[in-house]
Amino acid sequence: MAIQRMDNVGIVVEDLDAAVAFFVELGMELEGRATVEGPVADKCTGLDGVRCDIAMVRTPDGHSRLELAKYLSPEAITDGPRNKPHNILGTHRVMFAVDDLEDTVARLRPHGAEIVGEIAQFEESYLLCYLRGPEGVIVGLAQQLG
Repeated sequence: MAIQRMDNVGIVVEDLDAAVAFFVELGMELEGRATVEGPVADKCTGLDGVRCDIAMVRTPDGHSRLELAKYLSPEAITDGPRNKPHNILGTHRVMFAVDDLEDTVARLRPHGAEIVGEIAQFEESYLLCYLRGPEGVIVGLAQQLG
């Protein structure tokens, strides 16, 4: 049996509105918001008393989604600094293809985005960079050249 698709990537955030604003500015579309709670949420997460506000954002092509979640109970746990380097085991990043990398970075800066290293060119193919988004999540941007 094979998987059908990757449905979404989940990111736990402290400020749901700010996270939604960041990813909408990036070019994603807000698909919906809801509150999740009850026995199914408890069983699925392995936590007791789950109450969580979520927002689902999707890429314009409709193929990829992020589920942004703010835990109301139990409270979210901070696991050290939010500016961890990219080579920490288990660290995730989300990569997006963009039309204009430098313009995208400029639009995201007012939403707290900070470039991790610098904008780099891979051969004659791509401009690439990593930046920190909401809650320190590393967001990769790639602009195809030519």
